[in-house]
Amino acid sequence: MYATLYKMCPSARHDEEDDLPYEEEIIRNPYSVKCWMRYIEFKQNGTMSILNMIYERALKELPGSIPHNLIWLDYCQFLVSQCKITRSRRTFDRALRALPVTQHPRIWPLYLRFARNLPLPETAIRVYRRYLKLSPENAEEYIDYLRSCGKLDEAAVRLAAVVNDESFVSKEGKSNYQLWHELCDLISQNPDKVNSLNVGAIIRGGLTRFTDQLGKLWCSLADYYIRSGHFEKARDVYEEAILTVVTVRDFTQVFDSYAQFEESMIAAKMETTSELGKDEEEDVDLELRLARFEQLIARRPLLLNSVLLRQNPHNVHEWHKRVKLYEGKPRQIINTYTEAVQTVDPMKATGKPSSLWVSFAKFYEENEQLDDARTIFEKATKVNYKQVDDLAGVWCEYGEMELRHENYEQALRILRKATAIPSKKAEYFDVSEPVQNRVYKSLKVWSMLADLEESMGTFQSTKAVYDRIIDLRIATPQIIINYAMFLEEHNYFEESFKAYERGIALFRWPNVYDIWNTYLTKFIDRYGGKKLERARDLFEQALDGCPAKFAKTIYLLYAKLEEEFGLARHAMAVYERATQAVDNTERHHMFNIYIKRAAEIYGVTYTRAIYQKAIEVLPDEHSRDMCLRFADMESKLGEIDRGRAIYSYCSQICDPRMTATFWQTWKEFEIRHGNEDTIREMLRIKRSVQATYNTQVNFMSSQMMKATTNATISDLAPGQLGLDDMKLLEQQAQQLAAEAEQDKPKLKEKILFVRSDTSRSELAELAKQANPDEIDIDDEDEDGDDEDQGPEGELQHHQGALFRREQCYRTFT
Repeated sequence: MYATLYKMCPSARHDEEDDLPYEEEIIRNPYSVKCWMRYIEFKQNGTMSILNMIYERALKELPGSIPHNLIWLDYCQFLVSQCKITRSRRTFDRALRALPVTQHPRIWPLYLRFARNLPLPETAIRVYRRYLKLSPENAEEYIDYLRSCGKLDEAAVRLAAVVNDESFVSKEGKSNYQLWHELCDLISQNPDKVNSLNVGAIIRGGLTRFTDQLGKLWCSLADYYIRSGHFEKARDVYEEAILTVVTVRDFTQVFDSYAQFEESMIAAKMETTSELGKDEEEDVDLELRLARFEQLIARRPLLLNSVLLRQNPHNVHEWHKRVKLYEGKPRQIINTYTEAVQTVDPMKATGKPSSLWVSFAKFYEENEQLDDARTIFEKATKVNYKQVDDLAGVWCEYGEMELRHENYEQALRILRKATAIPSKKAEYFDVSEPVQNRVYKSLKVWSMLADLEESMGTFQSTKAVYDRIIDLRIATPQIIINYAMFLEEHNYFEESFKAYERGIALFRWPNVYDIWNTYLTKFIDRYGGKKLERARDLFEQALDGCPAKFAKTIYLLYAKLEEEFGLARHAMAVYERATQAVDNTERHHMFNIYIKRAAEIYGVTYTRAIYQKAIEVLPDEHSRDMCLRFADMESKLGEIDRGRAIYSYCSQICDPRMTATFWQTWKEFEIRHGNEDTIREMLRIKRSVQATYNTQVNFMSSQMMKATTNATISDLAPGQLGLDDMKLLEQQAQQLAAEAEQDKPKLKEKILFVRSDTSRSELAELAKQANPDEIDIDDEDEDGDDEDQGPEGELQHHQGALFRREQCYRTFT
């Protein structure tokens, strides 16, 4: 047995006693990896040749399995650490041949790392080529290695294959577009090192493939020619790019790169000239480059405009801008207008395509070529625009051009032609029909024709135009008013009124308001009171269905008619109706006018009933103002008791905390006209009113506290009710406000004026017997101490005072 061992490993004979246990264990278990590994670990401090021999023996004995794979890895690492390049490479190859393909991924990382560290790139390249046959998805790693070792030609070839492989998925997360850019940068920046690819074809292929990112690709292609020294080809590429890109971003990239290229060419030429000296040929070349650069900068606005038009060739605004860029160049302007009207599709246009035709014609007009301008207008009227208004604008501009050159008859003929009824009539808004069949209903053209007929036509022709507008039912209130005023100017007054009536039949409120207002004013100015009944019928017809917003003006005009030509009582009746018919925001002002006119016609005493009505129907703020004015009027008439009763009535809607002005006015009134008792009564009323308002506030507060207490459970566990705290409180507040509104005493209802049933004769007799300055007030409460009364006592006293004031007011009403 030992002889066999010595024959197998003659170099280990001097360590036979130490190696003997390991050798025996290996003989007993030749397929045990652990046995071989223990033996290898034992010999780690020995010579390299012995270890190599043991590894070789292990690889021969062990089968091709995972343990076998581990031995190969350890052996390869051991050889690499010894820097034995050839033997390591061959061992790696043996491992790959010995192991199944499923185990190769364990060998390749170590093999590739070993190959990358070799001083000879050719070896690593061959290793990578073999590796990519097994794992083509790792091509990016190979490309990075090629770029690091300067093998750019093969790197470009491999990268081109990657970008053309639609199934390739980058392990670095790069998109196909990013890989394309890497390829373009690689081949454009290294034209002298990349010889196996057609650079121009590759980049142009990218231009057709990535149409939304053209700027950088064009710049890469131009950069390739620049680095190759083909400057004219680079310039051609830049020119092609700025004439084909369709986005402002791509244009900006290309133009900036183009300008930088021209600047660098100028700088290089100037540097060369400064080093070698100037001669005539060099100066000419430098001047040529400077001129080329200046021309490029000057062309930028026009080039940018071309980009925008390539984006949307139907953009009317950009076509107008292009014409302005050619200012001072008639031939280019004509060519631009011609191209514009041929390119823009009216159905797809952004803006008004008719403005291009009009501007084109005006250009010829400004250059005194009227025949050409007329030709353009005639062509423009045959274009199928999207909107009727476009064609109407063309006709109007056509007529205005003739007017500017004093061709009045020609202008009339043009507009009459535009408004002529076509052979096939169509509705104005029927988009299925061409605009030429619908323009006869365009109010824009008819309005201009009416103006021209008024200025240059006859009465009959003008009247026919207005009648035709009304018959076509395209008139506006202003057209009706213009027609009526035209008839009035020619003294056809009844015809004028008929025109107003035709307009009234066409329109409803509120559009008819201007017609009615003008009609009524003109009718009164014409006839005054001669046809009063007819005027009244017109006003009644106008007021029938009139919205409250527009009623005030008509009522005032109606009342003025009755004042000047009718009866005063009719005027007062109109004012009375107006106070009920006008808008709530204007009712207060209407009452003021009513009172003023009643006082002027019948005297101030007639206004008492009007004041009373106003106080009853107006809101508190306006009612308070009416009470003050009413009381002031009674005071001026010497009716002190009436004035005091009015103040007492108004006090019920005057919270002392909010209406201090009212109480001050009453106080000054009592100082001038009252006595100690009346002042005491006023102060008692003030305290009562304040107590009433305080009671209301305290009641609402107590209800809120009660509701808050009852809601304790809900507040502690709002989730059980499905509501949050804020929403619950809002509901409680709304409920309390509603209850308080119901419980609030209706002061306006309690303090309405009470008209006596006593006849006028009885009131006159009562006035003779009674002292007008005496007020019948009971003295039951005067014995009490005012200061000792609590809020309840004050409220009871206030109720008694209210009853007495009502009885008192019955006396003077």
